[in-house]
Amino acid sequence: MKIKIIRTSTIPLSLNILLKGQLSFLSKKYEVVALSSNDENLKIVGQRECIRTTSVEMKRKISILQDLKSFYHLYKVFKREKPVIVHSITPKAGLLSMLAAKLARIPIRIHTFTGLIFPTKTGGMQKLLIYMDKLLCWAATNIYPEGNGVKNDLSKFNITSKPLKVLANGNVNGIDVDFFSPQKISNENKVKLRNALNINENDFVFIFVGRLVGDKGINELITAFKKLLASTNNNIESKLLLVGSLEIEFDPLLPEVLKEIQNNHNIISVGFQKDVRPYFAISNALVFPSYREGFPNVVIQAGAMGLPSIVSDINGCNEIIRQDENGMIIPSKNTESIFNSMLRLTSDKDYYKKLSQKSRLLITTRYEQSVVWNALLEEYDFLLKEKGYVV
Repeated sequence: MKIKIIRTSTIPLSLNILLKGQLSFLSKKYEVVALSSNDENLKIVGQRECIRTTSVEMKRKISILQDLKSFYHLYKVFKREKPVIVHSITPKAGLLSMLAAKLARIPIRIHTFTGLIFPTKTGGMQKLLIYMDKLLCWAATNIYPEGNGVKNDLSKFNITSKPLKVLANGNVNGIDVDFFSPQKISNENKVKLRNALNINENDFVFIFVGRLVGDKGINELITAFKKLLASTNNNIESKLLLVGSLEIEFDPLLPEVLKEIQNNHNIISVGFQKDVRPYFAISNALVFPSYREGFPNVVIQAGAMGLPSIVSDINGCNEIIRQDENGMIIPSKNTESIFNSMLRLTSDKDYYKKLSQKSRLLITTRYEQSVVWNALLEEYDFLLKEKGYVV
């Protein structure tokens, strides 16, 4: 009989996107059960990964009554399923799963921090979030930051005294470098997409992939791009391609920025796309001026597609990108730095060529998916052997 592992996240989209392929890989050796709130994504995960799923409703925001209900139902699931390992990602699932698993006497309780919210908060909210993460770490037996930036913040804020280990070179799932390859998109498809979006072959296309919200740096990006178009030093026609959903409920963009996106014909917003590879394939560089991240897959994906990146000097981004090798690292929340970086990429052909040549290589050698998956499998084996289990 296989040893049982339950992987948890607050919403099934996280399991669907962040752990694609990983659960199926692990199920070759272990019995893997995926647990999260219930929607179509959970069904997709079960079918694609060929694993069993179960659901417990959890809210991403703090909701004391609902959180207590979720905690109780998680405890019941763990007592019924009797897994040896419960491994959570995402903040709310991490807190509730670790506490419920501890109460249910699950031997190995793992949480992976894919990002931290509290470093960008202040006052009472920061204190509350720090307390919640401390409580999570108290209940967990093993803590894994997704990258060294997250690891440093956990230490800096004294979140836990337990050992903190980054697996492989960081990132929660690695990347399928065969899938994310420029060769996968034909010239014919690139021409069709450019024509559909009214992008000329000689245009220099900057791309952003992610939610269109304030803390992704979209306000600064739009302002910087508008300045780039007006600059007399910019002799190349430029386009800005926005790939992601516009969210007006949480952290909405400034009204003037929304107006600029709607009215500027050089800014092309295509909404959320299941397959971002064709959009990378017609672009020249990623601009990702986010305020906070854990270990952003977008930057890894862009690099695998051969694109250099302009990124904020924040966790994850400053580990994936090496300054002047495969991209540029700039201060967060700095419109002028975004503008200057975009201007340099469009005006300095030799510099752009230098960054482009190393972009894919620096991703494939560090974040290939099998490296990450095998590192996690070896860690599970090690932890189980420590507890006396035969693997």
